[in-house]
Amino acid sequence: MSDRPVLLPYADPAFVADPFPLYRQLREEGPVRRAVIAGGLEAWLVTRYEDGLAALSDSRLGSDVRDAADARLQQQLPATERESLLGTMLRSDPPDHTRLRRLVSKAFTARRVAGMRPRIQAITDDLLDAVVPAGRADLVADFALPLPVTVISELLGVPVDDRHEFQHWTDRMLMRGAEPPDPAAVEEAWRHMHGYVTALIRAKRAHPVDDLLGALVTARDEDRRLSEPELTAMVFLLLAAGYITTVNLIAGGIATLLDHPDQLDLLRADPGLLPGAVEEFLRYDGPVSPGIARFAREDVEIAGVAIPRGATVLIASAIADRDPARFPDPERLDITRTDNAHLAFGHGIHYCLGAPLARLEGQIAIGTALRRLPGLALAVPRAELRWRPGGLRGPQAMPVTFTPGEKADPAPLG
Repeated sequence: MSDRPVLLPYADPAFVADPFPLYRQLREEGPVRRAVIAGGLEAWLVTRYEDGLAALSDSRLGSDVRDAADARLQQQLPATERESLLGTMLRSDPPDHTRLRRLVSKAFTARRVAGMRPRIQAITDDLLDAVVPAGRADLVADFALPLPVTVISELLGVPVDDRHEFQHWTDRMLMRGAEPPDPAAVEEAWRHMHGYVTALIRAKRAHPVDDLLGALVTARDEDRRLSEPELTAMVFLLLAAGYITTVNLIAGGIATLLDHPDQLDLLRADPGLLPGAVEEFLRYDGPVSPGIARFAREDVEIAGVAIPRGATVLIASAIADRDPARFPDPERLDITRTDNAHLAFGHGIHYCLGAPLARLEGQIAIGTALRRLPGLALAVPRAELRWRPGGLRGPQAMPVTFTPGEKADPAPLG
Protein backbone atom coordinates (compact mmCIF):
# COMPACT_ATOMS: atom_id res chain seq x y z
CA MET A 1 0.00 0.00 0.00
CA SER A 2 1.38 3.40 -1.01
CA ASP A 3 1.91 6.07 1.64
CA ARG A 4 0.95 8.75 -0.86
CA PRO A 5 -2.60 10.06 -0.52
CA VAL A 6 -4.97 8.97 -3.27
CA LEU A 7 -6.95 11.65 -5.11
CA LEU A 8 -10.70 11.21 -5.26
CA PRO A 9 -11.22 12.81 -8.70
CA TYR A 10 -14.56 14.55 -8.32
CA ALA A 11 -13.67 16.83 -11.23
CA ASP A 12 -13.94 13.77 -13.50
CA PRO A 13 -17.56 13.19 -14.61
CA ALA A 14 -16.79 9.53 -15.30
CA PHE A 15 -15.71 9.01 -11.68
CA VAL A 16 -18.71 10.90 -10.33
CA ALA A 17 -21.03 8.73 -12.42
CA ASP A 18 -19.43 5.50 -11.20
CA PRO A 19 -16.93 5.79 -8.33
CA PHE A 20 -17.26 2.16 -7.29
CA PRO A 21 -14.33 0.62 -9.23
CA LEU A 22 -11.93 3.02 -7.46
CA TYR A 23 -13.75 2.49 -4.16
CA ARG A 24 -13.31 -1.26 -4.49
CA GLN A 25 -9.60 -0.83 -5.28
CA LEU A 26 -9.10 1.35 -2.20
CA ARG A 27 -10.85 -1.15 0.07
CA GLU A 28 -8.76 -4.00 -1.29
CA GLU A 29 -5.53 -2.03 -0.82
CA GLY A 30 -6.07 -1.38 2.87
CA PRO A 31 -8.53 -0.62 5.65
CA VAL A 32 -7.36 2.99 6.08
CA ARG A 33 -6.09 5.19 3.26
CA ARG A 34 -4.97 8.81 3.11
CA ALA A 35 -7.02 10.63 0.49
CA VAL A 36 -7.33 14.09 -1.02
CA ILE A 37 -10.96 15.13 -1.12
CA ALA A 38 -12.82 18.26 -2.24
CA GLY A 39 -10.90 21.52 -2.07
CA GLY A 40 -7.54 19.79 -1.73
CA LEU A 41 -8.28 18.75 1.86
CA GLU A 42 -6.67 15.57 3.15
CA ALA A 43 -8.54 12.90 5.07
CA TRP A 44 -8.02 9.40 6.38
CA LEU A 45 -10.45 7.12 4.56
CA VAL A 46 -11.85 4.13 6.53
CA THR A 47 -12.85 1.65 3.84
CA ARG A 48 -14.04 -1.54 5.56
CA TYR A 49 -17.30 -2.24 7.33
CA GLU A 50 -16.24 -3.41 10.80
CA ASP A 51 -13.66 -0.64 11.12
CA GLY A 52 -16.20 1.95 9.97
CA LEU A 53 -18.84 0.65 12.38
CA ALA A 54 -16.38 0.92 15.28
CA ALA A 55 -15.18 4.37 14.22
CA LEU A 56 -18.71 5.76 14.14
CA SER A 57 -19.09 4.84 17.83
CA ASP A 58 -15.62 5.97 18.91
CA SER A 59 -15.86 9.02 21.20
CA ARG A 60 -12.28 9.96 20.28
CA LEU A 61 -13.61 10.87 16.83
CA GLY A 62 -15.79 13.94 17.18
CA SER A 63 -18.15 15.81 14.88
CA ASP A 64 -17.12 19.34 15.82
CA VAL A 65 -15.10 20.76 12.93
CA ARG A 66 -13.33 23.04 15.39
CA ASP A 67 -11.35 19.96 16.46
CA ALA A 68 -9.83 19.73 12.98
CA ALA A 69 -6.19 20.69 12.62
CA ASP A 70 -6.73 21.93 9.06
CA ALA A 71 -8.08 25.45 9.56
CA ARG A 72 -9.30 25.51 5.97
CA LEU A 73 -12.27 23.39 7.03
CA GLN A 74 -13.63 26.49 8.76
CA GLN A 75 -11.97 29.22 6.76
CA GLN A 76 -13.34 27.96 3.46
CA LEU A 77 -16.88 28.46 4.75
CA PRO A 78 -18.57 31.84 4.41
CA ALA A 79 -19.12 33.56 7.76
CA THR A 80 -22.87 32.99 7.61
CA GLU A 81 -22.31 29.30 6.93
CA ARG A 82 -20.01 28.93 9.91
CA GLU A 83 -22.61 30.50 12.16
CA SER A 84 -25.35 28.32 10.71
CA LEU A 85 -23.61 24.95 10.85
CA LEU A 86 -21.12 24.87 13.71
CA GLY A 87 -23.85 24.97 16.35
CA THR A 88 -25.99 22.16 14.92
CA MET A 89 -26.45 18.52 15.93
CA LEU A 90 -24.49 17.63 12.81
CA ARG A 91 -21.37 19.39 14.05
CA SER A 92 -21.55 19.05 17.84
CA ASP A 93 -20.63 16.45 20.44
CA PRO A 94 -22.08 15.60 23.87
CA PRO A 95 -23.34 17.18 26.00
CA ASP A 96 -24.51 19.83 23.50
CA HIS A 97 -25.40 17.20 20.90
CA THR A 98 -27.51 15.26 23.42
CA ARG A 99 -29.46 18.36 24.41
CA LEU A 100 -30.04 19.54 20.84
CA ARG A 101 -31.09 16.15 19.54
CA ARG A 102 -33.56 15.63 22.36
CA LEU A 103 -35.42 18.80 21.35
CA VAL A 104 -36.41 17.44 17.93
CA SER A 105 -36.24 13.67 18.33
CA LYS A 106 -39.96 13.32 19.16
CA ALA A 107 -40.87 14.69 15.73
CA PHE A 108 -38.99 11.86 14.00
CA THR A 109 -39.96 8.76 15.98
CA ALA A 110 -41.10 5.77 13.93
CA ARG A 111 -44.64 6.10 15.32
CA ARG A 112 -44.89 9.84 14.57
CA VAL A 113 -43.49 9.34 11.09
CA ALA A 114 -45.88 6.45 10.36
CA GLY A 115 -48.75 8.84 11.06
CA MET A 116 -47.50 11.00 8.19
CA ARG A 117 -48.05 8.24 5.62
CA PRO A 118 -51.43 9.46 4.29
CA ARG A 119 -50.15 13.00 3.78
CA ILE A 120 -46.93 11.84 2.08
CA GLN A 121 -49.00 9.59 -0.18
CA ALA A 122 -51.27 12.51 -1.08
CA ILE A 123 -48.30 14.76 -1.92
CA THR A 124 -46.79 11.96 -4.01
CA ASP A 125 -50.00 11.47 -5.98
CA ASP A 126 -50.45 15.20 -6.54
CA LEU A 127 -46.96 15.44 -8.01
CA LEU A 128 -47.52 12.47 -10.30
CA ASP A 129 -50.95 13.76 -11.31
CA ALA A 130 -49.15 16.72 -12.86
CA VAL A 131 -46.95 14.56 -15.13
CA VAL A 132 -48.74 11.28 -15.90
CA PRO A 133 -50.82 12.68 -18.80
CA ALA A 134 -47.67 13.83 -20.63
CA GLY A 135 -45.84 10.51 -20.66
CA ARG A 136 -42.54 12.20 -19.85
CA ALA A 137 -40.95 14.05 -16.93
CA ASP A 138 -37.76 14.97 -15.16
CA LEU A 139 -38.06 12.69 -12.15
CA VAL A 140 -35.75 14.93 -10.12
CA ALA A 141 -37.27 18.36 -10.75
CA ASP A 142 -40.86 17.15 -11.08
CA PHE A 143 -40.97 14.49 -8.38
CA ALA A 144 -37.98 13.42 -6.28
CA LEU A 145 -37.10 16.99 -5.28
CA PRO A 146 -40.48 18.64 -4.51
CA LEU A 147 -41.73 15.67 -2.49
CA PRO A 148 -39.27 15.87 0.44
CA VAL A 149 -39.14 19.68 0.18
CA THR A 150 -42.90 19.78 0.73
CA VAL A 151 -42.78 17.23 3.56
CA ILE A 152 -40.07 18.97 5.58
CA SER A 153 -41.70 22.34 4.93
CA GLU A 154 -45.04 21.16 6.27
CA LEU A 155 -43.35 19.53 9.26
CA LEU A 156 -41.63 22.78 10.16
CA GLY A 157 -44.47 25.07 9.17
CA VAL A 158 -42.78 26.87 6.28
CA PRO A 159 -45.24 28.85 4.12
CA VAL A 160 -46.02 27.23 0.78
CA ASP A 161 -45.03 30.31 -1.20
CA ASP A 162 -41.51 30.30 0.32
CA ARG A 163 -40.51 26.72 -0.52
CA HIS A 164 -39.16 27.31 -3.98
CA GLU A 165 -36.86 30.06 -2.72
CA PHE A 166 -35.33 28.17 0.18
CA GLN A 167 -34.88 25.09 -1.98
CA HIS A 168 -33.08 27.20 -4.61
CA TRP A 169 -30.77 28.71 -1.99
CA THR A 170 -30.02 25.31 -0.50
CA ASP A 171 -29.17 23.82 -3.88
CA ARG A 172 -26.82 26.73 -4.58
CA MET A 173 -25.12 26.33 -1.19
CA LEU A 174 -24.63 22.58 -1.44
CA MET A 175 -23.39 22.43 -5.03
CA ARG A 176 -19.74 22.41 -4.02
CA GLY A 177 -17.05 19.89 -4.87
CA ALA A 178 -15.86 19.25 -8.38
CA GLU A 179 -17.79 22.08 -10.01
CA PRO A 180 -18.23 24.82 -7.39
CA PRO A 181 -20.27 27.85 -8.35
CA ASP A 182 -18.96 31.37 -8.06
CA PRO A 183 -17.92 31.84 -4.37
CA ALA A 184 -19.73 35.17 -4.31
CA ALA A 185 -22.92 33.44 -5.43
CA VAL A 186 -22.49 30.81 -2.70
CA GLU A 187 -22.00 33.53 -0.10
CA GLU A 188 -25.09 35.33 -1.37
CA ALA A 189 -27.18 32.15 -1.12
CA TRP A 190 -26.04 31.56 2.47
CA ARG A 191 -26.83 35.16 3.35
CA HIS A 192 -30.32 34.90 1.85
CA MET A 193 -30.97 31.61 3.65
CA HIS A 194 -29.72 32.94 6.97
CA GLY A 195 -31.89 36.03 6.63
CA TYR A 196 -34.89 33.92 5.68
CA VAL A 197 -34.51 31.64 8.71
CA THR A 198 -34.16 34.64 11.02
CA ALA A 199 -37.33 36.21 9.58
CA LEU A 200 -39.19 32.87 9.84
CA ILE A 201 -38.34 32.62 13.54
CA ARG A 202 -39.46 36.21 14.06
CA ALA A 203 -42.79 35.45 12.35
CA LYS A 204 -43.35 32.38 14.55
CA ARG A 205 -42.75 34.48 17.63
CA ALA A 206 -45.29 37.04 16.49
CA HIS A 207 -47.88 34.43 15.49
CA PRO A 208 -47.29 31.16 17.42
CA VAL A 209 -48.41 27.97 15.65
CA ASP A 210 -48.39 24.38 16.90
CA ASP A 211 -45.71 22.94 14.61
CA LEU A 212 -42.10 21.82 14.99
CA LEU A 213 -40.68 25.30 14.48
CA GLY A 214 -43.14 26.71 17.00
CA ALA A 215 -41.98 24.11 19.53
CA LEU A 216 -38.34 25.09 18.94
CA VAL A 217 -39.14 28.77 19.44
CA THR A 218 -40.89 27.87 22.71
CA ALA A 219 -37.84 25.87 23.78
CA ARG A 220 -35.75 28.98 23.20
CA ASP A 221 -38.04 31.64 24.65
CA GLU A 222 -39.75 29.88 27.55
CA ASP A 223 -37.63 26.88 28.51
CA ARG A 224 -34.22 28.41 27.67
CA ARG A 225 -33.00 25.09 26.32
CA LEU A 226 -31.64 26.77 23.18
CA SER A 227 -29.54 29.85 22.62
CA GLU A 228 -30.61 32.17 19.81
CA PRO A 229 -27.73 31.05 17.53
CA GLU A 230 -28.58 27.41 18.28
CA LEU A 231 -32.23 28.01 17.38
CA THR A 232 -31.24 29.59 14.07
CA ALA A 233 -28.78 26.78 13.38
CA MET A 234 -31.35 24.09 14.20
CA VAL A 235 -33.95 25.51 11.82
CA PHE A 236 -31.30 26.00 9.16
CA LEU A 237 -30.16 22.38 9.47
CA LEU A 238 -33.66 20.92 9.37
CA LEU A 239 -34.57 22.96 6.30
CA ALA A 240 -31.35 22.58 4.34
CA ALA A 241 -30.41 19.00 5.25
CA GLY A 242 -33.95 17.74 5.75
CA TYR A 243 -34.59 16.91 2.13
CA ILE A 244 -31.50 16.71 -0.09
CA THR A 245 -30.44 13.16 0.81
CA THR A 246 -34.03 11.95 0.38
CA VAL A 247 -34.07 13.48 -3.11
CA ASN A 248 -31.00 11.41 -3.90
CA LEU A 249 -32.48 8.26 -2.37
CA ILE A 250 -35.64 8.51 -4.48
CA ALA A 251 -34.01 9.47 -7.78
CA GLY A 252 -30.97 7.27 -7.25
CA GLY A 253 -33.13 4.30 -6.24
CA ILE A 254 -35.23 4.56 -9.40
CA ALA A 255 -32.10 4.98 -11.54
CA THR A 256 -30.63 1.86 -9.93
CA LEU A 257 -33.80 -0.11 -10.65
CA LEU A 258 -33.77 0.97 -14.29
CA ASP A 259 -30.21 -0.38 -14.48
CA HIS A 260 -31.40 -3.73 -13.11
CA PRO A 261 -34.56 -4.75 -15.00
CA ASP A 262 -34.75 -8.11 -13.26
CA GLN A 263 -35.01 -6.38 -9.89
CA LEU A 264 -37.46 -3.86 -11.31
CA ASP A 265 -39.72 -6.67 -12.53
CA LEU A 266 -39.44 -8.40 -9.16
CA LEU A 267 -40.50 -5.27 -7.29
CA ARG A 268 -43.38 -4.54 -9.66
CA ALA A 269 -44.62 -8.07 -9.13
CA ASP A 270 -44.34 -7.90 -5.33
CA PRO A 271 -44.69 -4.40 -3.80
CA GLY A 272 -44.26 -6.02 -0.39
CA LEU A 273 -40.54 -6.06 -1.13
CA LEU A 274 -40.39 -2.24 -1.00
CA PRO A 275 -38.98 -1.83 2.54
CA GLY A 276 -36.12 -4.23 1.85
CA ALA A 277 -35.58 -2.72 -1.60
CA VAL A 278 -35.07 0.76 -0.12
CA GLU A 279 -32.50 -0.65 2.32
CA GLU A 280 -30.70 -2.27 -0.60
CA PHE A 281 -30.67 1.00 -2.57
CA LEU A 282 -29.13 2.68 0.49
CA ARG A 283 -26.45 -0.01 0.73
CA TYR A 284 -25.72 -0.43 -2.96
CA ASP A 285 -25.59 3.22 -4.05
CA GLY A 286 -26.65 5.47 -1.19
CA PRO A 287 -27.17 9.25 -1.18
CA VAL A 288 -23.92 10.06 0.69
CA SER A 289 -20.58 9.31 -0.95
CA PRO A 290 -17.95 8.52 0.05
CA GLY A 291 -19.04 8.91 3.67
CA ILE A 292 -19.23 10.63 7.02
CA ALA A 293 -16.60 13.02 8.38
CA ARG A 294 -15.21 12.90 11.90
CA PHE A 295 -12.25 14.69 13.52
CA ALA A 296 -9.67 13.04 15.77
CA ARG A 297 -9.89 14.61 19.22
CA GLU A 298 -6.70 12.77 20.21
CA ASP A 299 -4.22 10.40 18.62
CA VAL A 300 -6.10 7.25 17.58
CA GLU A 301 -5.37 3.95 15.90
CA ILE A 302 -7.78 2.40 13.39
CA ALA A 303 -7.07 -1.05 11.94
CA GLY A 304 -3.45 -0.72 13.05
CA VAL A 305 -2.98 2.67 11.38
CA ALA A 306 -1.91 5.61 13.59
CA ILE A 307 -3.98 8.74 12.97
CA PRO A 308 -2.85 12.01 14.59
CA ARG A 309 -4.95 14.35 16.66
CA GLY A 310 -6.78 16.90 14.52
CA ALA A 311 -6.91 14.68 11.44
CA THR A 312 -10.06 14.46 9.36
CA VAL A 313 -11.35 10.88 9.30
CA LEU A 314 -13.84 9.96 6.59
CA ILE A 315 -15.82 6.83 7.45
CA ALA A 316 -16.48 5.77 3.87
CA SER A 317 -19.92 4.19 4.13
CA ALA A 318 -20.23 3.98 0.34
CA ILE A 319 -17.09 1.82 0.27
CA ALA A 320 -17.75 -0.15 3.46
CA ASP A 321 -21.28 -1.03 2.39
CA ARG A 322 -19.82 -3.13 -0.42
CA ASP A 323 -17.35 -4.92 1.84
CA PRO A 324 -17.49 -8.66 0.97
CA ALA A 325 -16.47 -9.50 4.53
CA ARG A 326 -19.87 -8.18 5.64
CA PHE A 327 -22.19 -8.49 2.63
CA PRO A 328 -22.18 -11.63 0.45
CA ASP A 329 -21.85 -10.82 -3.25
CA PRO A 330 -21.82 -7.08 -2.44
CA GLU A 331 -21.52 -5.83 -6.03
CA ARG A 332 -24.90 -7.37 -6.88
CA LEU A 333 -28.15 -5.48 -6.33
CA ASP A 334 -30.50 -7.82 -4.49
CA ILE A 335 -33.75 -6.32 -3.21
CA THR A 336 -34.47 -9.56 -1.29
CA ARG A 337 -31.22 -9.25 0.68
CA THR A 338 -31.63 -9.83 4.41
CA ASP A 339 -29.36 -8.81 7.31
CA ASN A 340 -28.76 -5.53 5.50
CA ALA A 341 -27.30 -3.38 8.30
CA HIS A 342 -25.71 -0.76 6.04
CA LEU A 343 -23.98 2.41 7.22
CA ALA A 344 -25.78 4.84 4.91
CA PHE A 345 -27.50 6.52 7.88
CA GLY A 346 -24.41 6.31 10.08
CA HIS A 347 -24.27 4.60 13.48
CA GLY A 348 -24.09 5.52 17.15
CA ILE A 349 -25.24 8.77 18.71
CA HIS A 350 -25.18 10.60 15.38
CA TYR A 351 -27.34 8.02 13.59
CA CYS A 352 -29.50 10.01 11.16
CA LEU A 353 -32.45 11.46 13.05
CA GLY A 354 -34.50 11.61 9.85
CA ALA A 355 -33.94 7.98 8.86
CA PRO A 356 -37.54 6.84 9.54
CA LEU A 357 -38.91 9.73 7.49
CA ALA A 358 -36.44 9.17 4.63
CA ARG A 359 -37.31 5.47 4.55
CA LEU A 360 -41.04 6.16 4.43
CA GLU A 361 -40.71 8.80 1.73
CA GLY A 362 -38.48 6.49 -0.31
CA GLN A 363 -40.91 3.58 -0.03
CA ILE A 364 -43.97 5.66 -0.94
CA ALA A 365 -42.29 7.60 -3.74
CA ILE A 366 -40.59 4.68 -5.46
CA GLY A 367 -43.51 2.30 -5.01
CA THR A 368 -46.08 4.79 -6.29
CA ALA A 369 -43.91 5.78 -9.26
CA LEU A 370 -43.61 2.14 -10.31
CA ARG A 371 -47.36 1.64 -9.99
CA ARG A 372 -48.37 4.81 -11.81
CA LEU A 373 -45.65 5.05 -14.47
CA PRO A 374 -45.87 1.86 -16.56
CA GLY A 375 -43.18 1.46 -19.17
CA LEU A 376 -40.85 3.74 -17.17
CA ALA A 377 -37.53 4.23 -18.97
CA LEU A 378 -34.75 6.77 -19.23
CA ALA A 379 -35.27 9.28 -22.03
CA VAL A 380 -31.50 9.59 -22.55
CA PRO A 381 -28.68 7.03 -22.51
CA ARG A 382 -27.60 6.13 -18.97
CA ALA A 383 -24.12 7.53 -19.68
CA GLU A 384 -25.62 11.00 -20.27
CA LEU A 385 -27.04 11.33 -16.76
CA ARG A 386 -25.15 13.94 -14.74
CA TRP A 387 -24.51 13.18 -11.08
CA ARG A 388 -24.00 15.58 -8.19
CA PRO A 389 -20.28 15.99 -7.49
CA GLY A 390 -18.84 15.77 -4.00
CA GLY A 391 -20.34 14.22 -0.91
CA LEU A 392 -24.03 14.12 -1.91
CA ARG A 393 -24.65 11.47 -4.55
CA GLY A 394 -27.61 11.43 -6.89
CA PRO A 395 -28.65 12.39 -10.42
CA GLN A 396 -28.94 16.13 -11.04
CA ALA A 397 -31.69 15.52 -13.58
CA MET A 398 -33.42 12.37 -14.76
CA PRO A 399 -35.51 12.67 -17.94
CA VAL A 400 -37.81 9.67 -18.34
CA THR A 401 -40.65 8.46 -20.52
CA PHE A 402 -43.58 6.23 -19.61
CA THR A 403 -47.03 5.27 -20.78
CA PRO A 404 -49.33 8.25 -20.21
CA GLY A 405 -51.90 7.75 -17.49
CA GLU A 406 -54.67 9.44 -15.57
CA LYS A 407 -55.12 10.93 -12.12
CA ALA A 408 -54.38 8.99 -8.98
CA ASP A 409 -56.07 5.86 -7.82
CA PRO A 410 -56.73 6.82 -4.19
CA ALA A 411 -55.71 3.39 -2.91
CA PRO A 412 -52.14 3.57 -1.48
CA LEU A 413 -49.53 0.99 -2.43
CA GLY A 414 -48.82 -1.80 0.00
